[in-house]
Amino acid sequence: MNCKKDIERLEDIKVLVDGFYEKIKEDELLAPIFNFRLSTHWVPHLEKMYTFWNAALFGVKGYHGNPYMKHATMELDPEHFERWISIFKQTIDAYFQGPLAEEAKIRGAVMASMFLLKLDKIKQGTIKPLN
Repeated sequence: MNCKKDIERLEDIKVLVDGFYEKIKEDELLAPIFNFRLSTHWVPHLEKMYTFWNAALFGVKGYHGNPYMKHATMELDPEHFERWISIFKQTIDAYFQGPLAEEAKIRGAVMASMFLLKLDKIKQGTIKPLN
């Protein structure tokens, strides 16, 4: 019998975000990027991600920031985004099941695709990042 539940509240988002970043910190491809960028800023980053996903999944106001701009200066390629979304989906599947869990996977994949598309356009010089 499977006792996983759906993502239902902020506490569930914290479980998801914390579990996800624990995997990221160990990943051979992504860990160097995240550990370099966040070295001593993990706690504020996690808190921002709780707020971000609370807004994305539950519409709760409170997230302020430009997540795209934070990534626009990074050297990232499709492999990084594929790994990110793979770990994100694995983390959701490890802890949750249900409609909102599926929605979170879809939203994560859409966000990863948008970031990759925009970064590619910046590299090609067809758009400039907004400040």
